[in-house]
Amino acid sequence: MKSDEFGGVQRNVLGGPLGVCSNRPMTGFFRDGCCNTGPQDIGSHTVCVLLTDEFLAFSKARGNDLSTPRPEFEFPGLKEGDRWCLCAARWQEALVAGKAPRVVLNATNEAALEVVRLEDLKRYAIDLS
Repeated sequence: MKSDEFGGVQRNVLGGPLGVCSNRPMTGFFRDGCCNTGPQDIGSHTVCVLLTDEFLAFSKARGNDLSTPRPEFEFPGLKEGDRWCLCAARWQEALVAGKAPRVVLNATNEAALEVVRLEDLKRYAIDLS
């Protein structure tokens, strides 16, 4: 787990330690499997999602093709069912468009709350009982 700027462990939106989003494919701005963030993460890659074909098509139409492999960047291309640390603003945009993918709250960084509302994330959560 990465520490925040105050030396503490980064937290999820529920207040607990930030969980792993995905190691296969390896995700996160820092490619550490978690939706850790820091000052260099301008896009705030903080929302852990379960990708759908519908969202991948939406993202591609918005200019961010996540499904095409890019070996030169060691990027395998994503498919439905993969988990991925998504930019908070892209998730919010997809929400407004009715295309938001489901969310893993335990692996979604609390920094996402600067862009999206917890109530919206909870409505799309796959890990609330």
